Amino acid sequence: MASSMMSSETVASVNRAPVQASMVAPFNGLKSASAFPVTRKANDITSVASNGGRVQCMQVWPTVGLKKFETLSYLPPLTVESLAKEIEYLLRNKWVPCLEFELEHGFVYRENGQSPGYYDGRYWTMWKLPMFGCTDASQVIAELEEAKKTYPEAFIRIIGFDNVRQTQCVSFIAYKPKSY
Repeated sequence: MASSMMSSETVASVNRAPVQASMVAPFNGLKSASAFPVTRKANDITSVASNGGRVQCMQVWPTVGLKKFETLSYLPPLTVESLAKEIEYLLRNKWVPCLEFELEHGFVYRENGQSPGYYDGRYWTMWKLPMFGCTDASQVIAELEEAKKTYPEAFIRIIGFDNVRQTQCVSFIAYKPKSY
């Protein structure tokens, strides 16, 4: 019985646990938009676009002296191992590999037409036929080596076609001439 006869002061002191400074308040929902500061910006086209964060972007492609090619052209030249991984990705997606080459330019340019959306250099010469039934990246790399021996001054790209959707799904430069 003695234990049930505590004074109210004793109970109050037991219930008052020390508050930790590192406790986080529970989530109470989103705050109203009026609580955020609003800055007025002039509708000036010379102002720099921003996503509002403190993001520092890195320039990945020098604008002077280098031509822009296709996908992955911003990276250093691909090694045989990295080419094999790209080709394996292409094959895992059940795309048909194909090699194309270009002897003159290797990039998109304008020569014959000035209308919007028209560019020369989009279509390259196909190296043999698409590799229907190809199941191994080494087969594509062997064809790439053969094309490099035949046309050492050509740009060569690997393309992946989806034969169900009838579209080109991937394309990247696999070889650039030594002069580039």
